Parts: sequence; C-alpha cells; structure tokens
Amino acid sequence: MRSGDTAPDIEVIANGILNGDRALLARAITLVESTRRDHQESARALLQRLMPHTGKAHRIGVTGVPGVGKSTTIDQFGRNLISDGHRIAVLAVDPTSKRTGGSILGDKTRMTHLASDPNGFVRPSPTSGTLGGVTRKTRETLLLVEAAGYDIIIVETVGVGQSEVAVADMVDFFLVLLLPGGGDELQGIKKGIVEIADMIAINKADGDKVRLAERSAADYRNALALLTPTSPNWQPPVVTISGRDNVGLDVLWSKIDAHNQRLTATGELQQRRSLQSVRWMKDMLTERLMERITGDGAVADVMADAEQRVQCGELAPSVAVDAILAAVDGTSV
Repeated sequence: MRSGDTAPDIEVIANGILNGDRALLARAITLVESTRRDHQESARALLQRLMPHTGKAHRIGVTGVPGVGKSTTIDQFGRNLISDGHRIAVLAVDPTSKRTGGSILGDKTRMTHLASDPNGFVRPSPTSGTLGGVTRKTRETLLLVEAAGYDIIIVETVGVGQSEVAVADMVDFFLVLLLPGGGDELQGIKKGIVEIADMIAINKADGDKVRLAERSAADYRNALALLTPTSPNWQPPVVTISGRDNVGLDVLWSKIDAHNQRLTATGELQQRRSLQSVRWMKDMLTERLMERITGDGAVADVMADAEQRVQCGELAPSVAVDAILAAVDGTSV
C-alpha cells in the first residue's frame, strides 16, 4: 500500500477473498502488514467483516532445528494433502529476518510445489524486529487465508527461542521435527519445546539413518512418558518420517486428524481457541497501549530518561515504571 493509495473498499476486498481471488487476498495481507494507522483501521474493519468465515481450518504449527528439513517436509506434506482435495496455506514466522532480506523469495523457492500450485499458498510474516509484531501479523493473516477457503494452515517457525511458544499459542496442533541422533546428539532441544509438542517426528529416516531414527524415536517416547501432556485427552506420539522420500507423511496426517477429532469431540479444541483469542486480545492491547505511550512526545521523553537511568543502575525499574505512568496520567511522582 503506497502512501498515495486511496482508501481500500473493504466490501470489495472481503467479497473477493471469499470468492478465492488471490490478488485481493494478497492485497488484504499487505493491508494487515502496513504500519500506517489508516491501513490498520481498514485492516481491523476487514477482519471483523470476515470473522464469520474463519475458524474452520486445521491450524498446524511446525518447528525444528536448522537443517531438519522443515521446508522439504512441508512442501511434500502439502502436495499430499492437495492431492486429497485440501487447500493448503503456509505462513512462515521468522523474527530474526529483516524486511529487506530474502525471506519471501527464500520460502517460495524452498517450497516450489506449494508456491506454484493454485491450491497452495506460501507467505512469510515480515518482521519489524519484534516477535510481537510478527505474531500479530501472522494471526491476522491466518484469519484471512481461512476466510479465503484454505482448510489447512501450516505456521512454520523459522527462528528459534520464543517464536516456538508464540506459534504454539496460535495453532491447534504443534509438531516438532527432529533429526536422528542419540544421547548428546538429541540436539539440545529445550525441555519447554518438547513439553508443548503435540507430536514429535524424527525426519530424514531414510537410507542408513532409518535405524538411528528409530532409536531416537524410542528415546523421545521414553522422555515424553516422564512429562505431563499438554492435553488430558492426548498423549503426544513419536513417529519417524522422511520428507524427502515421502515416507510416513500419511501417518503424520492421520495423527493430526485424530488429534483434531478427539479434541473437537471433548470440546477442548473450542476452549483452546477461545483462550487463544483472549490472549491475542490482551497482547494487542499491550501493543496498542505501548504505541500510544511512545507516540506522546512528553511521555516518550520521560520513558527515554527512565530507560537510561535504569540501564545505569540509578533508578529501580519499579520506580521508573511509576514515573512513566505518572507522565501518562499527567501527574508527578
């Protein structure tokens, strides 16, 4: 959206998205990604208009260490699902990339089949350097592609660290891909990441690594047996797959589908999504309040001074917060 653009016609864009117009879907995503205030207002109106048409897709999060084969696996997995009549959208979360980097081109060249298939859609989430900004855009883009009729949404976390937890909090099912290995070669996966997994898949179980992958799977099954599952209705399975050779991906989908059916039947899926929506609202409230605070020149000056004094050890963080809030209220401490 260029600075000279006229105000978007929300009804036209909404109807186009509902009718599967990919050009208007792309325009809507660009609107969501824009930092202009008027564009953000239009994006909110568009999302509200489309809300009744969202929520019907499988939302799957996928993470894994660099080199685990996420893109190859997702590309083949998506091709299989498209062959079965599904429409697949892949949203890549990468809080470490820069807007001018090769993220968009990179994702599309690594998932060539999905990117070129009319029933596939690949889109990275641009970053402004903060994970919060990335996840907001990803959540809103997720709703847009659901309204456009994509019934399976895969959110791939490219970065490491907090991005896994953020992605797990916007999907129904969280898949962790791991490489074959054992002992110290268990890749140093944080306990917290394994704890939030709904399934672990040992990838690259091909060639001479099949037995090693099977041993790794046994190790992780033993590890998961010691952890409390994220759901009382689901015990996370561990499977071996080869995204390259398209081996085990049918089992992967059957487990995801079984999870969806079980949690839907118990009412847990709807409860999980409801809680995610409330957390999303609170996250956005925090973000908008910070924007309002930093947008006020006088408050921004107080905040900058407080930050410097806290950094130098001259001011306790709690006292600094009091000073900033006092500036917001127009009082003094």
